Amino acid sequence: MLDRVFLFLGYLAAGALLGLWLDGYWPESHFVTIGLVLAAVGWMLLDSTRASQFLNWLRLDSAAEGGPKSGVWGELTDRVRRMLRERERQTRESQARLQDFLSALQASPNGVMLLDGEARIEWCNQTAAAHFGLDPQRDLMQTIGNLVRDPGFAGYLAARNFESSLTMPGRDSTPSRPVTLSVQLHRYGDGRKLLLSRDITALEQAEAMRRDFVANVSHEIRTPLTVLAGFVETLQTLRLEESERQQYLALMAQQADRMQTLVSDLLTLSRLEGSVPPGLETRVAVPTLMRRLEADAMALSQVMGAAGETDHQFAFECAFDGYLAGAPSELLSAMGNLISNAVRYTPAGGHIGVSVRQRPDGCLIFSVTDTGPGVAAEHLGRLTERFYRVDRSRSRETGGTGLGLAIVKHVAQRHGAILSIESTVGKGSVFSLIFPASRVVPAAVMVDAHTVAGSLAARPDVPMNAAVANANPG
Repeated sequence: MLDRVFLFLGYLAAGALLGLWLDGYWPESHFVTIGLVLAAVGWMLLDSTRASQFLNWLRLDSAAEGGPKSGVWGELTDRVRRMLRERERQTRESQARLQDFLSALQASPNGVMLLDGEARIEWCNQTAAAHFGLDPQRDLMQTIGNLVRDPGFAGYLAARNFESSLTMPGRDSTPSRPVTLSVQLHRYGDGRKLLLSRDITALEQAEAMRRDFVANVSHEIRTPLTVLAGFVETLQTLRLEESERQQYLALMAQQADRMQTLVSDLLTLSRLEGSVPPGLETRVAVPTLMRRLEADAMALSQVMGAAGETDHQFAFECAFDGYLAGAPSELLSAMGNLISNAVRYTPAGGHIGVSVRQRPDGCLIFSVTDTGPGVAAEHLGRLTERFYRVDRSRSRETGGTGLGLAIVKHVAQRHGAILSIESTVGKGSVFSLIFPASRVVPAAVMVDAHTVAGSLAARPDVPMNAAVANANPG
């Protein structure tokens, strides 16, 4: 500011000196006063010119070079330029942070939607768009109540009480594939609202399965306990003939076996879910496994048949002479459950085929084919649920616990296998376990491994642990 004052005084001094010099030639002509006035006018014109340059620079492009270069206006130009550049930098950083924030919301597994005071959509991520069937671009500034027509959501929006969440069906929900959303509104800013949505279909299904599991276990145990209690009371209060007493005791033993089987299956499931998956070091010979499964199938069919005779036609085919890596007891349980189901649900005289073959890609397929009643397509996806039964009355007659296929599913998962189910109502079903090639060991590999182990063990200079290590292929 002092520079500006000194410049003005300098102009006045120059005008006064010029007037004094002219007064020497023309006395009493008041050139000093004229010089001062002209100096003041000149300074004002120069200052106005710089001010005009400064204003033009601000109007056109304040970020570019230009404007006054010196004096107060030049300094003011530099300061404004620095201030504007700093503001632009801060704006870019704010925009970058905003984009990062929006990207994080876009990547959120939950739906996020921003609504203005009139409940119009200002922004939403792809998850929210999928939940409500919206187009993030087309539906901007549309009223959410006009796009989501669910009556429950309309009432929730109109009630203006957003302390609790709303459970509603998703846009793509169907009876066969239900989709359940948890929706809640939160107020923020000047009347705006934040709409959060979450897909809770899996949680709802898990809760439903938990309730069904508790109810089914209670029912499965209560039924034989009721029978046992009734027979015990009868034996305690009535005088019975020996034949009657033996009949009641046999029925009691049958119900006790039923409870024992149920408890055993529950313990098996608990052990499968809580233990470490089996590795590749333990192997079971597939032909030996098939012979054991065939003997168990024959015995079960005889128990179910009349006069102790086999009640079904069996065809066991083992087209693989090798080994399967895994827990032998789990493999036997899973494969045995598939055969047991086929025996229980196939009518007398029906055909049951059990086969093992290796695919060209090295995978091993264990299949059980029956000529039973078959399963409708809408039930196939739930067959591996605990206690799920297509025909409950039929399951009671056959003595199943409803846990067999759940055990098969868990054993398959622990061995990296896939459970495949194909069924046609009235014609029968095919249940297959497809084991990965990494768990399949041909017999030739095992023979070569044992030969190497034997030759190494025969050499005194080779430790036994080295022989064992070389005998373990893969």
